[in-house]
Amino acid sequence: MSLVLYNTMKREAEPFQPYCTGKIGFYGCGPTVYNYAHIGNLRAYVTHDILIRTLRRRGYNVTHVMNITDVGHLSGDNDEGDDKMIRSAEERGKSVLEIAEFYTNAFFSDTDRLNIVRPNIVCKATDHIDDMIALIKRIELRGFTYFSGGNLYFDISKFPHYGDLAHLKPDSLKAGARIEVDSSKRNPQDFVLWFTKSKFSNQALTWESPWGRGYPGWHIECSAMSMKYLGEQFDIHAGGIDHIQIHHSNEIAQSEAATGIHPWVRYWVHNEFLVLDKTKMSKSSGGFITLQNIIDLGYSALDYRFFLLGGHYRSQLQFSFDSLESARNSRRSLMSSFRHIAEKAGGLASLDEAAGKMPQGRTAEYLAVFEAALDSDLSTPKAIAALWGLVKDDESRPLDILGAAFSMDDVLGLNLAKELRKNFTESENDMNVDEIEAAIAVRTAAKKAKNFAEADEIRNKLKAEGVILEDSPHGTTWRRG
Repeated sequence: MSLVLYNTMKREAEPFQPYCTGKIGFYGCGPTVYNYAHIGNLRAYVTHDILIRTLRRRGYNVTHVMNITDVGHLSGDNDEGDDKMIRSAEERGKSVLEIAEFYTNAFFSDTDRLNIVRPNIVCKATDHIDDMIALIKRIELRGFTYFSGGNLYFDISKFPHYGDLAHLKPDSLKAGARIEVDSSKRNPQDFVLWFTKSKFSNQALTWESPWGRGYPGWHIECSAMSMKYLGEQFDIHAGGIDHIQIHHSNEIAQSEAATGIHPWVRYWVHNEFLVLDKTKMSKSSGGFITLQNIIDLGYSALDYRFFLLGGHYRSQLQFSFDSLESARNSRRSLMSSFRHIAEKAGGLASLDEAAGKMPQGRTAEYLAVFEAALDSDLSTPKAIAALWGLVKDDESRPLDILGAAFSMDDVLGLNLAKELRKNFTESENDMNVDEIEAAIAVRTAAKKAKNFAEADEIRNKLKAEGVILEDSPHGTTWRRG
């Protein structure tokens, strides 16, 4: 079975075929570094990570490029509002570049904790102003621009494919149909390529250009940097669904206007929102949750990653602390089961032996189900179900189960081997599995005999040994506390 991806441009899932055999150019919209990323932002980067890991698992050589926006992004994507970087710098009493460096480091700290593989190329907008100016010149030379009110605009009326990605109808592009009309624009959806008449008296970062001293519009940076590193056509562009109607539509227009090549990108991959109480999480609301917030409450970053994998990337995912708690408990149960399997396989030494082990028999079947789930538009819920099926298999050899699980984890990114190794290292003097299960059996018998004092005593003794019992209608499970 070949990999099938849902292509936003076509509004359908289709087999993946790269431009060049064995090589893939992947561009994912990165953060605007004026504040911490919230957990809704981070959903996009986990989605990108799963896709890239899946592609590499299939043998593709993936070049992953991510931008860092440190200039030009206004609070309204359609050239309205304040500059996000300037606003943040003023509020915090820092320079724009100091703010950018701080929040860039914070962003990658979050992605590292989520076990997201870093991009091959991370490119800052402020390092690529010359590339943006050169691209704007090409757009201007081909007749797609006009100068008005001190700014250089892209004229969407000259570009017949404008709105294809968002499936916008011509009527929706009429003046006033979607956004407030800017008197300097010929069409309300026209957008700024270069600002030379700043909307702000204290614009911190400006550069000389053929159109006057100023700074770039937000949209041009992604076109300039993606083409610099991936070429004028590449395979995949990814981001959140909020980018479809404006940012990505504008990227397509300016890129194809400059090159005359259509299509610029073959596959557009967009993830849905993470929602709180049926409301999109956003920084503008002021009530966003960061990864550090949930870590401070005692959760692991991998608990959050596990929570995200439980939903398909194209479906809205409702976040609550109850759902995060459920994900944490499930991940703990999973790790406890794998600890049990690893002990049966030979303990700490089995982890190295299982790494890279070819799946055999029933474990190969689970792995096939897992890969089919990923090939079906990255269905991580089905992939997780395959992992659970594997861990519950009591007929396969423990070492084979570990080998297949580690293979799955190459994509899931739950750090199974690392977490197990840490668990073994930290608990070399702990009770072994047989001792724990024997104690649980005695406790179960005591409960059936209504000898609850003995049952409580066993629970407390196990807790003192770092073993936490969790009772449910289906029985008692345990984990290392």
